[in-house]
Amino acid sequence: MENDDERPLSGSQGQNQGEDDYVPRRFRPGGEGSGRQPGPARRAGESDSRRPAGNAGASQARPQRPFYDDQGRQVRPSRPAERGAAPGFPKEHTTRPAADRSIDLIFGLRPIMEALNAGRTLDRIFLLRGTKNSLTQDISALAREANVPVSLVPLEKLEGLTRKNHQGAVAFVSPIEFAPLDSLLAGLFEKGQVPFLLLLDRITDVRNFGAIARTAECLGVQALVVPARGAAQINGDAVKTSAGALNSLPVCREADLRQTIEFLKSSGLTILACTEKADLDLTELDPASVSGPVAVLIGSEEDGIAPELLRLCDQRLRIPMMGQIQSLNVGVAAGIMLFEVARGRR
Repeated sequence: MENDDERPLSGSQGQNQGEDDYVPRRFRPGGEGSGRQPGPARRAGESDSRRPAGNAGASQARPQRPFYDDQGRQVRPSRPAERGAAPGFPKEHTTRPAADRSIDLIFGLRPIMEALNAGRTLDRIFLLRGTKNSLTQDISALAREANVPVSLVPLEKLEGLTRKNHQGAVAFVSPIEFAPLDSLLAGLFEKGQVPFLLLLDRITDVRNFGAIARTAECLGVQALVVPARGAAQINGDAVKTSAGALNSLPVCREADLRQTIEFLKSSGLTILACTEKADLDLTELDPASVSGPVAVLIGSEEDGIAPELLRLCDQRLRIPMMGQIQSLNVGVAAGIMLFEVARGRR
């Protein structure tokens, strides 16, 4: 026997596809003993409620089931059950940049200066181009002492980072602490360890950087050396891509890689360059040449190692390739190079 209290299915035969105005039996004219046939009913004066016209699909608004109080009066919901389902309700504001909700962002002239005075490790600072006052000059001076890169950018760049009152200054806090190269190198020699370093010349992709750091840590590299300018931002994405390797592998940020290479060579390290502009294949590497202190240099994704740095290297090695593309991702090239050097050092 059919139950009058059951709601008719919207897709059943004999029902109108667009109607969803169900009225419980006790609120129909005549009450429970009216003998009316089960099915959708409508109160006097109410208009026919159907689905909105247009293309059917996921973007089409779904009609809402009406609600009734204990007196049988229809009650409208205070908010739509689904965002954007009913007209007249304001949509949630979604234009705020994601950087506003990030904990690694500092904005404002005074907060950035105080962060520098407190010794917080900043990844980079963006200042509004054309702004000259005592605070911006102090920030630039402190950043220069802390080896933090400062970029003068237009207002659109700052507005893209945050919609809040940035006062023409935005800075990113680094998730890692940078290590001084001279102290780190001296510490390795004092412990009797043979240095194995990796220098990255203008690696700009964050995920490439994180993947290289992960490979380097797995193959026994003791530190990464990156330039202060032109390098990938070390942020949460880089740490995640490195699988946490950046939390244990020291990173040294140097103002000038040319001077850094000269310092490493004077400290007894052999500089190996991974470049296609070489005559010696990596498979011909002499294990004796990498048994001592070594630093491997990897170039950028676009143009490889800068010529002025390539001239300072002690040995240039090429990865042999047999395919037609003759090009490798920088992360893959770094992994192959580091593996061969690590195998020779054993």
